[in-house]
Amino acid sequence: MAAPRTPRATQFELRHLRYFIALVEEKNFERAALRLGIAQPGLSQQIRNLETLVGLPLLDRAKRSVHLTLSGQVLFDEARKIVAQTDATLLQLRRVGRGQTGRISIGYVASVAYSGVLTESLSSFRADFPDIEMHLVETEMRMQLTRIAQGELDFGYIRPPVAVPAGVTTMTVLREPLVIALAQDHPLASVEEVDLSALSTETFITPRQPADVGFHCNTLAACQAAGFEPTITPTGRDFTTIASMVAVGLGAAIGPQSLSCLQLPGVRYLRLVRNPVTSDLAIAYRKTESSPAVRAFVAHQRAKYAPRKT
Repeated sequence: MAAPRTPRATQFELRHLRYFIALVEEKNFERAALRLGIAQPGLSQQIRNLETLVGLPLLDRAKRSVHLTLSGQVLFDEARKIVAQTDATLLQLRRVGRGQTGRISIGYVASVAYSGVLTESLSSFRADFPDIEMHLVETEMRMQLTRIAQGELDFGYIRPPVAVPAGVTTMTVLREPLVIALAQDHPLASVEEVDLSALSTETFITPRQPADVGFHCNTLAACQAAGFEPTITPTGRDFTTIASMVAVGLGAAIGPQSLSCLQLPGVRYLRLVRNPVTSDLAIAYRKTESSPAVRAFVAHQRAKYAPRKT
């Protein structure tokens, strides 16, 4: 019985270029067929199909070994460029699909930077995904959450408590003990730690937030745990402003321990004893996410900060 014929190609396909490149590089039909994983007669037929499709001879068949015609040399040079570009494009697409490239927009509140979480988590992610572009923007946390819910921001670092919109979820990644900032000429400024009840007559300075949000809520909770309702009048836009207000004697301020690295002249930070309240740092992101790059970032953060089982 006669061997079945290899069907003639009716249109140009990328595989024709791959076959042709292998033949030219191997300079031998048998070696090229072995490299391609096809039978030698099939390779010969595919090369003849290619010549039919281009309408020009590609091999000088007057010679025993593989020699290119001028047309064959031109096709070989261009074929390598086409195949290389195609392979690069496919690789890029696969990397996009795996979340290895792309762009992520990340919001954060300023106090996160003092804690070290921001630089640590972004650096570790960048080490694993160096080709993903990360765009950072300092944004008030309620605005962050709104923009995440609306798809205008991909991820956020926030300081709960705060109301979380539908479609957004959060995960606590750090719980910090509280400290209190006092002016350096305050009567208690010379000690290392203090019971908050000793400061019940102080005026407290908080950020411009509702009473159930962030540092404002932390201040109320800590004072109430110490047995008193605080007097809160001055407010500041951020903790740098608040610390400056403390330095000039406008009041005291409660914040997370990491904010003590903000060493402004005239300010002392004291540890709070017997205080059960913490300042938490959390990550926020959409519950459902279509971007592979963002999904990879979320997975990285969750793996890094998920509670360890013991």
